[in-house]
Amino acid sequence: MSQRTIPPISQALKVALQDKIDQKTKPPGSLGRLESIALQLGLIQDTLTPRINHPSIIVFAGDHGIAAEGIVNPFPQAVTAQMVYNFLQGGAAINVFCKQHNLNLVVVDAGVNHLFPAHEQLRDRKIAMGTQNFRQMPAMSLDQCRLAVQAGGEEVKRLHEQGCNTIGFGEMGIGNTSSAALLMSYFTRIPVADCTGAGTGSNIQQLTQKKAILQQVQAYHPSPASAEQALATFGGFEIAMICGAILEAASLKMAIVIDGFIVTAALLAAASMQPTVKDYCIFAHCSEEQGHKAMLDFLQVRPLLQLDLRLGEGTGAALAIPLLQSAAAFLNEMASFSSAQISNRTI
Repeated sequence: MSQRTIPPISQALKVALQDKIDQKTKPPGSLGRLESIALQLGLIQDTLTPRINHPSIIVFAGDHGIAAEGIVNPFPQAVTAQMVYNFLQGGAAINVFCKQHNLNLVVVDAGVNHLFPAHEQLRDRKIAMGTQNFRQMPAMSLDQCRLAVQAGGEEVKRLHEQGCNTIGFGEMGIGNTSSAALLMSYFTRIPVADCTGAGTGSNIQQLTQKKAILQQVQAYHPSPASAEQALATFGGFEIAMICGAILEAASLKMAIVIDGFIVTAALLAAASMQPTVKDYCIFAHCSEEQGHKAMLDFLQVRPLLQLDLRLGEGTGAALAIPLLQSAAAFLNEMASFSSAQISNRTI
């Protein structure tokens, strides 16, 4: 897959940024994680005065062939389309949080098994009417995977051209925790049963069946040859688009707010292709979905929040973006010891 090489974030201003943080009227380190966020934002934007401009959430929606069988998901596949309508009507949790925090929200049809009428908030990037059933064949062809990755990147580029420099991603797709578990197992080498959680409300019996089926799927596709091949074999169109969106956002030096289990699975694919994307990522929260903590541990990162969320939609990212705004605000607006004429020496 052809991708621009993503450079690591510049370290040129690290000393100056840390000094600016340390000179604020507070004990060193007393703003905790906000200080590390401020430093990372300054390095990503290569400035001593980072700003959060037009923060946005893109929710990518797609259906999964496996979900049509109803064997790994307690909710029917039709719920994906129903939830897209809910997003467009402003009724979902992500709508509420984006409205509360003044975040731009975009909904993308990546491959829902439904034909939507035109809507000003819905972007039609449909690759197909859902993926194939990966119990029987790869979920998508390599060409479809590449188109999805490209489409995700183009959606990010469009927002960047409108002035957005901070972005989070969400997803909707009945069955997509199964895709994410398989991708997690592929990239981390953790047994797929340990990567598999309840998803959208599976009970113990359903979860046991889900684990057994995903072990069968993994045995049927034992060794995809590359990250791209794994994404095509196991992924959903929405996951592939998020992967492309992450890659594009990093190449544009945007701050990327990573949501929960599904989005982190897309990041595992992106980071396998371009390891430096992680420099641009801030991890919103640790999901309650089985496997997410192990994903974060594998990536050697710490999330900002622990709220026991497991909804998806980008809700964790929407809740975390105000923390980025607070980090930038203290760096830009808080007095320094010298400007406030306060001694910063301990006696």
